[in-house]
Amino acid sequence: MHTHAVDTDLPDLSRCHGGDRWPSVERTGETTGWLHYGARRYRQIDHRCWSPVARLADMDRDGVDLQVISPIPVTFCYEADPTGTAELAEAQNDFFARIVTEHPTRFAALGAVALQDPDLAVAELRRCMARPGFLGIEIATQVRGDELADERFDRFFAVAHELGALVLIHPRDEDLPTRMAGLGMGFGAGMPIETATAAASLLTSGALVRRPGVRLCLAHGAGALPAIIGRLDKGAQIGGMAADSAELPSRLAASLWCDSLTYTRHGLLAAAEVVGADHMVFGSDYPFPAAPDPLDDIVADLPPDLRARISRTNLEDHYGTLPWTRPDALSAAGGHG
Repeated sequence: MHTHAVDTDLPDLSRCHGGDRWPSVERTGETTGWLHYGARRYRQIDHRCWSPVARLADMDRDGVDLQVISPIPVTFCYEADPTGTAELAEAQNDFFARIVTEHPTRFAALGAVALQDPDLAVAELRRCMARPGFLGIEIATQVRGDELADERFDRFFAVAHELGALVLIHPRDEDLPTRMAGLGMGFGAGMPIETATAAASLLTSGALVRRPGVRLCLAHGAGALPAIIGRLDKGAQIGGMAADSAELPSRLAASLWCDSLTYTRHGLLAAAEVVGADHMVFGSDYPFPAAPDPLDDIVADLPPDLRARISRTNLEDHYGTLPWTRPDALSAAGGHG
């Protein structure tokens, strides 16, 4: 779970939607390239972003039996024209579907949607979930300044629940305060704080009460949420909520999921305490420098039961038969999703 990929042949949306910024890939060599965002070079990338063969070589080396691919957040394009974003999401999801179809026992996918238009997002979500190998979708922590807790997204999350889709919530550089960029802390502090802010909004607004059962997975070990969950509880009680209320933020947080990408054992165990050991999945941020080195750093040294849950059984418990064929696929001994 939580790996990123991008097609080198994204649609040229600037022809029809020239006033918006769109992603594109510039190939600079057989295995190298740049991901552009509008006219700006956003990130240097390599063939592991687009080549399943390159990814499979790394997976075999690292003992990864199945990898869940998902968009690079800068390609969400929520600020752009919704019809263009929907076209981009469709193209990205078709790219993911081709990889999954070619290697059905090694890859699954989380798709993209144009969440700034919930109706378009619902349509693409249904299209994704009707395709083999799609487990859900990936979205940002906010949409044009609107919180995910906003009621206008209720139908989208209701359909996600109806279809059994996992929704990975991943922060974007574009949503981080300029202060963080100025301090050079966008990665280290900005992203986990942004994730925690989105989660706090969901936990304190009544959104999770309105959307019972939806499977929301917070990237990066739930960000800073484990550090602030006690304050969220205390704030709710100061506001008049009973200490034994089922709507206390820490109790609602048990319905959330998160990945294991915390970089420390303490951080991982703190996240498990908030969402529960049965709601964690293995995350890597592959193929970017943010990936742990070695890939199973921290997770490899966990107690066997927790390691097995994160690496395999938590997903199996909820998705049943995934496209895994070997009996030891995603084994606790070394395989990860």
